[in-house]
Parts: sequence; C-alpha cells; structure tokens
Amino acid sequence: MSQQRAKRICVFGSYNVDVVANVPRFPVPGESLIAKDSATGPGGKGINQAVAASYSGARVHFIGKVGDDDYGKIAKNYLKEVNIDVHTLFISETKSTGLALIYVAEGNAENMIAVNPGANLDVTEQEVNRCLPVVKASDILLTQLENNIDALDSLISSAYLSGVYTVVNPAPYQNVPRGLFAKINLITPNATEATLLTGIDVVDVDSASKAAKTLHEFGVESVIVTLGSMGALLLENNRVMHIPRFPANAIDTTGAGDAFNGSLVAALAEGKSLYDAAMYAGAYAACAVENHGTAIAMPAKSAALEKLEAHNQMHLQYEMAE
Repeated sequence: MSQQRAKRICVFGSYNVDVVANVPRFPVPGESLIAKDSATGPGGKGINQAVAASYSGARVHFIGKVGDDDYGKIAKNYLKEVNIDVHTLFISETKSTGLALIYVAEGNAENMIAVNPGANLDVTEQEVNRCLPVVKASDILLTQLENNIDALDSLISSAYLSGVYTVVNPAPYQNVPRGLFAKINLITPNATEATLLTGIDVVDVDSASKAAKTLHEFGVESVIVTLGSMGALLLENNRVMHIPRFPANAIDTTGAGDAFNGSLVAALAEGKSLYDAAMYAGAYAACAVENHGTAIAMPAKSAALEKLEAHNQMHLQYEMAE
C-alpha cells in the first residue's frame, strides 16, 4: 500500500447498546448474583472497530443499522460526538436496536456475552446498493459477521471486484459461503472462530498455523489468528509469523478483538506492513483491556505507541545481552 496519503476506511458493521454488569465471578445456572456495578453504553463489533480505527488516526466511514427506538436515537447522538469522519445509519421500522448483555468477572477480566442483534440482521438489498458507492470509493473495507450474511456477501463481493482491500473479522461465527473466501484479502478469527471455520481444534500456535494454512487454501490471501494470552499468529505469503502478547493490567477483555481489528486497519491505512500493523494492533488491544467498556474504552494512539516502544526496547536489550 502506498504511503502517499492516508487510505480511506469503510467499516460496515453492527451497532449495539451494551449493558454491562461487573461481577465478582460468573453466576452459575439458577443463581442470582449481586453485581459490583453496571453501565450502559455504545457497543457492537462494527462501531467498536470503527472507533478504534478512528482513535488510531484513520479516516473512517461507518455504516450500520439501528431500530426506530430510544436506543437508536442515542446511537445517532453518539456518532455525532465520536471522532468518526462520516457515518451512514439506516433505520429499521420493524427491528429494535441491537442489544448486548455482558458479564465481566473481576477475578480474570473475562466476559460472557449474549446478543440480540435486532436491526443489525435487517440490512436490505436496497440499503446494500446505497452503500456500494462508499465501499467502491474506499481503500479498505472492514466487516464482521454481526450483520445478515447476504448483505455482507454483496458488500465483500463488490469490494473485491473494485480492488478494495477487504478485511473480515469472522465474529460472531456464521457459516460463511465457501466462494466468499477467495474475495477476502485478510481474515482475522480468534481461536474459537478458526476452529469453527476449519474444523481444526485451535489450542496453541501450532494448531493456529494449521488452521491459518487451511483458510489460505480456502482462498483467503492472508490470515491472522488471535490467541489471547498467546498473542497472535500471522500467515502472509506462505510465511508464518508470531505476534507476541503485550503485557497488560487487564480489567475488562470485552472488545479486545475489536480494538485489535480497528487499530490493525488504521495501521494498514498508514502504509505499514501487515506484520508491523499487527504488532501495533497487539499493543493497542493490550491498552484497551486496561479500561472498562468497549467503544468508550478505546485508547488513544499514543498509549499503544508507548506500549509498542517499550516492547521494542525490551527486545533490543535482550538481543544485546545475548
């Protein structure tokens, strides 16, 4: 990718309202548990990734859909306030705004999430057609699977035919049409999603490498499998590379994958190599889990650069010591 100008990013994806309860531990079936506190705010993989890309310095056009309800009105106001260049927000007359119910456990910062997608699964063919000029005019298209797959198929296919670099975060898992893989430049599953996509049980770096190679055989150009505490694995040009885990004082891992994907495309838009972009994204995601929330927790670019620089300095000192 050329470094002459910042690339234009289109993020097509979900907008949900996140209702978060911070609990000492996850409740067991049938148990009522008193939360330490709770909060309601903007979320959804699409908007989370758009905000992460924007906070990382990218020019972003976000496209999503909400219901004709109070949460939809809140979404409109939020998109006016947040630092996203342009947004297109479709309104469903029949479906409510997406809603996510989230538990965050204090002990290990892990989360449990139940999502009612609502309007996110109600993107019509007419609305897709209205999006196509924006997609074709973009340099990078970033999507997830929190919208109806027929709409995503049409947008990805259009981007592919127009030469737009297409990044797909296959979350939450849906059955992806096999023919769509060959139209994807970069796919970014986590271990669970890589397992579901390939049938390979991804439990470590070696099995992630096998899954990545299988996805490449399906037709995807490049693959990043995010592995949580084990970092991430990158497959590019038949070369496998490991992205290390960046140290973090994690208090909420909700949205960590969204932080990774949004910051990743922002770094690609700057002209960074895929490896360097993934390194920055790893540092950015590590900063994100040190905050409570999802979209509202996305850190500034400077925080990720500081964490990345600290990692590079430590690695340099280690090499000199050898």
